[in-house]
Amino acid sequence: MTGRGKVASLRVSEVFYSLQGEASRMGLPTVFVRLAGCPLRCAWCDTAYAFAGGRNMTPAAILDAVSGYGVRQVCVTGGEPLAQKNCLPLLASLCDADYDVSLETSGALDIGGVDPRVARIVDLKAPDSGESERNRWQNIPLLTSRDELKFVLASRADYEWARQAVAGHRLDRRCPILFSPVRETLAPRDLAEWILADRLPVRFQLQLHKLLWGNMQGR
Repeated sequence: MTGRGKVASLRVSEVFYSLQGEASRMGLPTVFVRLAGCPLRCAWCDTAYAFAGGRNMTPAAILDAVSGYGVRQVCVTGGEPLAQKNCLPLLASLCDADYDVSLETSGALDIGGVDPRVARIVDLKAPDSGESERNRWQNIPLLTSRDELKFVLASRADYEWARQAVAGHRLDRRCPILFSPVRETLAPRDLAEWILADRLPVRFQLQLHKLLWGNMQGR
């Protein structure tokens, strides 16, 4: 209950079941809880439909929806899930229910309050996103080997920025690093060849769900 006697709720864009398309859990059957709303407007965003709308759900209703799929992997995503204050207790409740929980977050908001049982997939915004000034670099010291850092890159300039960020902050010593291309503007093969040429300690990835189903909502 809140201070006014109302049950805490979250604005949910969708709850759906699919294969995890990114990061170390790629390919695992996963339930996704996509929260609505985001303070960022990345140029290449593929989930703009989650900026608004959705429906109010209590944490109990969300856990009930998740349980109906019968799998242990749960990913809370957005939008920007941490923009909703009740995201933190939701994450803890999912962990208490013995789910293996990951969080996909833009990296513009403080991750310090996230339950330590949650694997945090933090997206650092490169310049072509239009939101690189929003990166919260204070999050970097909070990362552990359980977390992952993701760079979505739209150009060679983005790649050089990310390469320098990895080296300058020694990011690979904190957690796994993921480099992904914006396929509309950067050929995946080009990014792969740059990574190989520079011998970067990062993982190249493509979004598996898009290869299988395209940019389909609910997949």
